[in-house]
Amino acid sequence: MRRTRPISSDTFFAFLTRARDALLPSGVQSWLLTPRGLWIVFAATHLVALVLAGLLSLRGEAFSDTYIYRIWASVDFDGSRVAGPSPWVYPILALIPMAAAHVFGPAPFFFLWVLIIAVLNTFAVGKLTRWGRNRQAIPAALWWIAFTLLLGWLGFARVDGITAPVVLFALCLGAASPFVTSLLLSVATWTKVWPAAVVLALFTVVKQRVQVVLAGVLVTALVVALALAMGAVPELLNFALEQGDRGMQLEATFTTPWLWMSVLGLGGARMYMNQDINSMQVDGPGSDIMSVLMQPLLIAAALLVAALIFWALHTGKRNGGADRTALLLFGALALVAAFIVFNKVGSPQFMVWLAPAVAVGLALQWQAWRIPATMLIGVAVLTFLIYPLFYDALSHNNPLMAAVLTARNVLLVVLFVWSVRQLFIMGRNPQAIPRHDAATSFAGTGTAAAAGTHAPAASDPGTLAKEH
Repeated sequence: MRRTRPISSDTFFAFLTRARDALLPSGVQSWLLTPRGLWIVFAATHLVALVLAGLLSLRGEAFSDTYIYRIWASVDFDGSRVAGPSPWVYPILALIPMAAAHVFGPAPFFFLWVLIIAVLNTFAVGKLTRWGRNRQAIPAALWWIAFTLLLGWLGFARVDGITAPVVLFALCLGAASPFVTSLLLSVATWTKVWPAAVVLALFTVVKQRVQVVLAGVLVTALVVALALAMGAVPELLNFALEQGDRGMQLEATFTTPWLWMSVLGLGGARMYMNQDINSMQVDGPGSDIMSVLMQPLLIAAALLVAALIFWALHTGKRNGGADRTALLLFGALALVAAFIVFNKVGSPQFMVWLAPAVAVGLALQWQAWRIPATMLIGVAVLTFLIYPLFYDALSHNNPLMAAVLTARNVLLVVLFVWSVRQLFIMGRNPQAIPRHDAATSFAGTGTAAAAGTHAPAASDPGTLAKEH
């Protein structure tokens, strides 16, 4: 059988390694890769976020969507008492952290909201690195922290910041614990819909699919009970039903042609604020049709990726063995990327969704995941330029910011294609990608050396040793 070879990127990563070595003395690099270094960097990053959140809270302020969350909590999530977006644009479990942040009233809301996310991030990074004992995973944790830092407040000021560390924790459990993994992912899905993509990947990959379904049914039953207690059963599915009325959001990938039509003044295309859902949208020739098509396109893309994962799993078995952990991670990334690329909503915080699968992948096989990790750093930088720095210019047809947004969206499409390609490679030739399920486990029950697989040394995550 003809071997499928990956695209070589050694020259590019050799350049990055030299740049890193020029910027950071070897002593600093070594210190960063120690448990003490990791936790000091983690603590410093989150302490800065907490201090800034505290200062804003002392002035009675919040940031971005947390203003809206605070209003919702102050009226006990009664949609009839608020102007603008209803609290039921989110699944019901999203209201729990909002209520928790409002337990002492509106003044400390933003500080407590950031504190909740900091606690969740602590448990996620702790699980990823076995609380610093798994040194191979420390570079992955540092990457997660860097990605969060580059996105600015997007990882702290939206519900997505609540769900991302939960998904990261769940992926650390992975295919080895399908019931608990599905339980956590189902809770995250009833908080913000996107983790459903990871549930689909898990269902496709594991043998114990009944456990995945049972966990989802259990969480859903508890959610319905909560809705009954709140008298909110009629609103339970509003988060899904209300999406059909939305137009093409400004930052969405498929909106790019209409973005440029608006910038260039073609066809009467225009940007406008949809006050009902607090979203900047773009209208133009054919945008209404595309808006209607996006939902079926998203569903079709997700089902096709799930079918590809299933094909890779069973074809991979015939071609020498299927690595379920790798398939889960590549499949999760592909499905989450599909949820972004084929979505008519393109909010900047969506970029947070992509990080958990990449962070866990880096912890298991650095070289196999360094390409998407690098792309996501680029995505984070470009997204930060878009929001919050220059969003006003973008929404007023600034061509430079339109080019920045276009570059970000191109990166997202490339990331989706890359992840789909990895799944295809794993079906054709599983040995072409280093195994993940034999690498160091997050429970501390295995080592790469014992399994006979190559794993990059934690002291040099930029190692350029040949993969094949």
